[in-house]
Amino acid sequence: MSRRERLYHLHDILRARRTPISRQALMDELGCSQATLYRLIAELRDRLGAPLEQDEQTRGFYYDRSLAGHFELPGLWISPDELQALLIARQVLGDVQPGLLEEELKGVQDRINQLLDRQGLDFSAQPERIHIRKDAGRPVPSALFEDVLEALFQRTRLVIEYHGRRRDELTRRSVSPQRLTSYRDRWYLDAWCHDAEDLRSFALERIRGMTRLDEPAREVDAELLRTQLDEAFGIFSGPAEYLALLRFSPEAARWASEEAWHPRQQGSWLADGSYELQVPYGHDRELLMEIRRYGADVEVLAPATLRQNLVDSLQRALSIYRP
Repeated sequence: MSRRERLYHLHDILRARRTPISRQALMDELGCSQATLYRLIAELRDRLGAPLEQDEQTRGFYYDRSLAGHFELPGLWISPDELQALLIARQVLGDVQPGLLEEELKGVQDRINQLLDRQGLDFSAQPERIHIRKDAGRPVPSALFEDVLEALFQRTRLVIEYHGRRRDELTRRSVSPQRLTSYRDRWYLDAWCHDAEDLRSFALERIRGMTRLDEPAREVDAELLRTQLDEAFGIFSGPAEYLALLRFSPEAARWASEEAWHPRQQGSWLADGSYELQVPYGHDRELLMEIRRYGADVEVLAPATLRQNLVDSLQRALSIYRP
């Protein structure tokens, strides 16, 4: 919890109380030390003017009820997560090409600027202070995105011509759209493939042609979508059948330990400063790409098949540079 979150949480606690609350209870509620609590109390009372009092007998803290109804914290409270979302939303709106909703979107962007300004950031005067790069993104034709979106919500099937990079071939697929997924600045269509009779994820930028059908889309249970598409590492479909165990060197551990590889990852520090990470996965292709980023600073401990596949890929890479 950030300082600002604790400050507003303290305000909410005191505003809702009818009796004094003890120092220890406040520390437990806010998850902070005594020193941090006293700094928050001083800021709330002395800088922001809250009617905060301390009971002489119990030493508990409370709001003076005769004044509490007239006190509100200044400005609009935006959490750190909301602040990040606003900054990203503003960047996205700034990248939109002019169209029929140009004025409406500009109004939304101006409103975001006002919300940011009210946090004391003076964003309107210094928009260049925030720079969001999207180097890894792959653009999707606007007409294609719109057609996919309509089919998705109108629940109709599609016939797509899809270029697969791995085999470098164009295939024709009949699919029932289930959802659109944004993953690493790229859009994917999660759909039931009637040719494969299974769930598949299709990168939108690889769709070369598309025809909408009058047939209704097949509905897939949300739990099946989750287990097939969300449980394993990466974007490839399939359940998490394996558990990778990786060990990072003490130097690389400082980076790897702070990365979000998977919602159900588990990590632990070792006595020598190295870091072990467990990641559930199904297909290992994308996971191997991530592991190779760390070069000699990571070792695959298990399973044996993943370790051998990494050795094979490294040997193929090394063969290119041998005299």
